[in-house]
Amino acid sequence: MIRFLLSRLLKGALVLFLIAIINFLLIRAAPGDPATVMAGEAGAADAVFLEQLRARFGLDRPLWEQLFLYLKGIATLDLGFSYRQNQTVASLIGDRLPATLLLTGTAFAVSLVLGILAARRVGRWSDTAITTAALFFYATPLFWIALMSQIVFALKLGVVPNVGYETIGAGHSGLWRALDIAHHLVLPAMTLGLFFTAIYARMMRASMLEVASFDYVRTARAKGVAPGIVTRRHIARNAILPVVTLAGLQAGQIVGGAVLTETVFAWPGIGRLMFEALAQRDYQVLLGVFFVSSAMVVLFNLVTDIVYSFVDPRIEVGA
Repeated sequence: MIRFLLSRLLKGALVLFLIAIINFLLIRAAPGDPATVMAGEAGAADAVFLEQLRARFGLDRPLWEQLFLYLKGIATLDLGFSYRQNQTVASLIGDRLPATLLLTGTAFAVSLVLGILAARRVGRWSDTAITTAALFFYATPLFWIALMSQIVFALKLGVVPNVGYETIGAGHSGLWRALDIAHHLVLPAMTLGLFFTAIYARMMRASMLEVASFDYVRTARAKGVAPGIVTRRHIARNAILPVVTLAGLQAGQIVGGAVLTETVFAWPGIGRLMFEALAQRDYQVLLGVFFVSSAMVVLFNLVTDIVYSFVDPRIEVGA
């Protein structure tokens, strides 16, 4: 296990190193820079002011030197400083990352639960309803689902909040704050979760139906084991393996979907932070978000391999 972890960590570090270089060069190749944007906002776009701003951001240095300083900072876990926000990039991302993890984790759980429900009631109207709705939401643009859910459930019915992470000025703490955040989480999590339900739910459903036909499942039922226990311990535990594999491959896509969802619902995650940084040409924040997102994908794939050994002890992690 230790040898496997060290090998995967070294490979992951190499991948992140290459991704950091590519991201840096692609962002620098894009038109515009922070100095031009800030000078335009200040209404002082003369050459002297632009040169002062570029010197402040380090943009007047050669490209290779900027790349070296950036990689040197990455090696020491220093993601840089955002002059726009007057705050370190690490602290900005650290403040926003929990909200993104909460949103994407809840959306993934929604997809799995819907898949299990469809598999447990196969052939019934609820199975048909879930699979049909999943395909509909997957074929529908994510931004349209987000906007329509806001109009229907927030503005018309008023059952859930429209935007935000929690009620501003409410002063909730403890359990009440958690419930308030959960109330605000309903719309964005359902919007993002329904988009991926067509993938995970249909795969989970097919996998559970296949596992349900195995001999050990029939044996458990013949022994009189409760249906709920059979589903949780015998079917779902083994059926989730291909879903976990797909989730590891699509971890980056889920984070990418969170960008649009967080922007529409004003959810304070790293997706919205990246959108704001893109509009402001805040290079350091953009590079920091890209690096952290890439690290999350690499880490999630490593966790996926480790989860295999707990879900199915027959699988050797280091193999």
